[in-house]
Amino acid sequence: MKNICIGDKFQIQCYKHNGKVHRAWDEAIVLDIRKDYIVFGNFKTKVIESQGTWWKTKEPAVMYFFKDKWFNIISQLKKDGIYYYCNIATPFIIEENTIKYIDYDLDLRIFPSGEFKILDKLEYLYHKRIMNYSDDLDKVINNGLDELISLYKAKEIMFDSGRNNFYCQEYFKIKEEEKNSNFL
Repeated sequence: MKNICIGDKFQIQCYKHNGKVHRAWDEAIVLDIRKDYIVFGNFKTKVIESQGTWWKTKEPAVMYFFKDKWFNIISQLKKDGIYYYCNIATPFIIEENTIKYIDYDLDLRIFPSGEFKILDKLEYLYHKRIMNYSDDLDKVINNGLDELISLYKAKEIMFDSGRNNFYCQEYFKIKEEEKNSNFL
């Protein structure tokens, strides 16, 4: 993770197993760089779907991309609390100012109440069949989901509301500094 600095801007590209781009985000700003992961933030960023439609995110998000874990975590800071949307996915790579990963359908949605739900099981089974996921890949994906749930239950730092609010404020500071420097 050399040559990456806090405040750097990246795009995000999410692929499917067949190599096709599934979704892309216009912006992710580096908020923190750790040994095992990088923390990014964005707000009102454009998201382009594979079929060409697009939308903008409605709330600030703090995103954790891991070097060698099979998931990523997005904390969405909404008015009624922090929601977590966790994708079961390959560890990220960075190429040409773009964060890239392969999404494997299964998602973990965590609500401000603390309850959680595993999403998209049927989509996973469908893609597993039509894209021929190997038994080894299936095992890695399910182990990633189990590890993610364990981290959540253990209240790891990425699920700490205070930490996510801190990162959100750091994001807004960086954006304010960027806006001010554009006026100079």
